[in-house]
Amino acid sequence: MAENITEVITGGAVLAVAAGFLFYAGQVGGVGVGQSGLENYSASFRSAEGIGIGTDVRLAGVKVGSVTDMVLDPATFRAETAFSLQSDVILPDDSAIVIASEGLLGGSFLEILPGGSAFNLEPGSEIADTQSSVSIVQLLLKFVSGDSE
Repeated sequence: MAENITEVITGGAVLAVAAGFLFYAGQVGGVGVGQSGLENYSASFRSAEGIGIGTDVRLAGVKVGSVTDMVLDPATFRAETAFSLQSDVILPDDSAIVIASEGLLGGSFLEILPGGSAFNLEPGSEIADTQSSVSIVQLLLKFVSGDSE
């Protein structure tokens, strides 16, 4: 009888630790219950190299959203990118969005550069001012070849 009680307590402790781990992983990864406070926006990039679905969207270095969808527009050959932001983030309508890098070997993310307009972007609208990622390899090749372009 005492062995059964010990097994039940040990099993309960293992389940509690597993549930705590899943809750923590959901909070760190931005997944979980109560994400109803998100607003969707879009942007069009010449090159979306380095980003994908799930990539962070940051404002002043703080994660405020993530990329939700990426498709190629066959008419313009641009990467149409959809992303969601926390609903408490209100952006001026002249804000820009750029593909930034965490360093030479770091990953890429979308960085929002807020503008100074008195008018705000409506949820669902497109950010028109975009800047694509810069390829380090192309920059090095230009430097080595002495190309001045």
